[in-house]
Amino acid sequence: MVLQKTLLAASRRPGLRRMVTGNSATRRVVDRFVAGETLDDALSAVEALAADGVRVTLDHLGEDVTTRTGAEHSRDAYLAALEGLARLGLGDRAEVSVKLSAFGQALPGGHDIALELVRPVVEAATAAGTTVTLDMEDHRTVDSTLAVLAELRTQHPGTGAVLQAMLFRTEDDAKALAVPGSRVRLVKGAYNEPPEVAHRARKDVDAAYARCLEILMAGPGYPMVGSHDPSMVTRAHELAAQHSRAADSWEVQMLYGIRPDEQRRLAAAGTRVRAYVPYGVDWYAYFVRRLAERPANVGFFLRSLLTRS
Repeated sequence: MVLQKTLLAASRRPGLRRMVTGNSATRRVVDRFVAGETLDDALSAVEALAADGVRVTLDHLGEDVTTRTGAEHSRDAYLAALEGLARLGLGDRAEVSVKLSAFGQALPGGHDIALELVRPVVEAATAAGTTVTLDMEDHRTVDSTLAVLAELRTQHPGTGAVLQAMLFRTEDDAKALAVPGSRVRLVKGAYNEPPEVAHRARKDVDAAYARCLEILMAGPGYPMVGSHDPSMVTRAHELAAQHSRAADSWEVQMLYGIRPDEQRRLAAAGTRVRAYVPYGVDWYAYFVRRLAERPANVGFFLRSLLTRS
């Protein structure tokens, strides 16, 4: 937990950001978790995953936008991404994930700005035969993000959202979203939340995840099981069988570059699997959160820095 807090704090330190992003050795590690800096890089990764039977949700990296111009840049980047995905002809096998902070959510009047700018992205996704999932950020953004979701779903009911099991409120949110047509990605959570709003011990987060997973799998929506934990993936399969879920009524989601062999194995065995594929030049905050999630990632990173050949 101390290591996680340190890394999450580091994700917002400009000086450390410059040191890491300017280190050529870092790129070897980043390339494991990030599909590239350009849209063409990302589309190549999408095609490779699709060839292996793995679905994709594409994330243009960038968050905590501080200007309207920056938020409009995020909108335009996603519109370009959807054009690129449409050319691949994958339909809903390739969707996009967005962080509303990249659409101006933190600006004055940010809720309305984010809704205004994300709406054309959702419209473009619908036109391309695919969907958008709203990523969840720290606990201060949850109410706004869920309100944007509710507004978008009035015309685009396939719009999805993410819930973080570590937050105390998430069981209630899961019950509210376990409705027909709803798409919910359940994750454990990757933000350094205060103890007043979130479980902190790993065992408590795991237990909360299992409870929320049962709520979603028992409901009529479309659960997206965001986990690399073999026990949680196994539990998801058990719950799917228990509730007589068809194979196309739920899916497992994992991050690009993490357990890729298992992603392919599950897909080959008939489970819907989707990889979360990030790309773009603004990869630093995303990368540091991936290190914070798993100590093994930190070791991999340090070994790569020490081994430059």
